Amino acid sequence: MIAVIDNGICNLRSVTKALEAVEAQVQVVRTPAELAAVDAKGLVLPGVGALRDCVASLRATGLAESVRAWIAADRPFLGVCLGMQALFEHSEEGAAGGTKGLGIFPGRVVRFQRPAEFKIPHMGWNTVRFTQPASPLRDGLDIEGESFYFVHSFHCVPADPALVLGECDYGGVFAAAIGRGRCFATQFHPEKSQAKGLQIYRNFAAVAAAVGRD
Repeated sequence: MIAVIDNGICNLRSVTKALEAVEAQVQVVRTPAELAAVDAKGLVLPGVGALRDCVASLRATGLAESVRAWIAADRPFLGVCLGMQALFEHSEEGAAGGTKGLGIFPGRVVRFQRPAEFKIPHMGWNTVRFTQPASPLRDGLDIEGESFYFVHSFHCVPADPALVLGECDYGGVFAAAIGRGRCFATQFHPEKSQAKGLQIYRNFAAVAAAVGRD
């Protein structure tokens, strides 16, 4: 069983369908009580749009603390797009002063600063090179590069480079995925990335299924 957080600004149907396609059982949750009521082995936080709205929704429902506790306990977690950006301390996105993230990992989220020939948002297919060879999230994927689908104007800058699981080059290298323990997150959208994206979800489901057996 994998719980998927519905924060009101996520492509919920695409994510749940992708997980179901790799034969995971899925339960959508909107409150800490709903999360506690299901025997979930993994937790997914998707998101599209504005980070401020994503984080505000998590705080309003109490799920911000649930996510913190889940990751602190090293339970399988996957953040997607805004679900990755929300894990850091601060984002430049938003009005003056930016947006405060969940602060689970030290680091910030910054707007792309690229030459004019690089359109912002960064949208479309791009190659991700994996920098953590032993990570279970990249099982069945070429460590030297696989193509995934991106839609974003901001990117994460972890304070600890060892947190980076995958890198992408768009007028300069940026963190396309992070991983530590059983916590993973991707800036790209696996659910929009065809077979390779499904492999990401398949790998995460396998990590979740192994809980209690390792």
